[in-house]
Amino acid sequence: MSVHDDLTSVQRCADDLFRAVGRLEQQIGSGGLEMRRVRADAEHLRESVALLREAAPRLAEPRRPDLVTIPDTPYDKSLWTDSDDEGLGARDRHAP
Repeated sequence: MSVHDDLTSVQRCADDLFRAVGRLEQQIGSGGLEMRRVRADAEHLRESVALLREAAPRLAEPRRPDLVTIPDTPYDKSLWTDSDDEGLGARDRHAP
């Protein structure tokens, strides 16, 4: 699925949730704090998904990785002065 398809699916689910909360509110009433919180959360979720859909074209653009050029010239030998050869140990010591 593409990002657009996923966002459309999420938007549809958020709309279904909002409608279900509305039906639930009709059945139990909107007087309680809990119902108001659920309604507010459902509204915030719908708004957040709408904002995400607006930002999706910018977020979904494929980004090209930064290219790093590696020179063909040999590395400076002073870079390896205090290094150990992996598995062999230091140059002036014996392996165990």
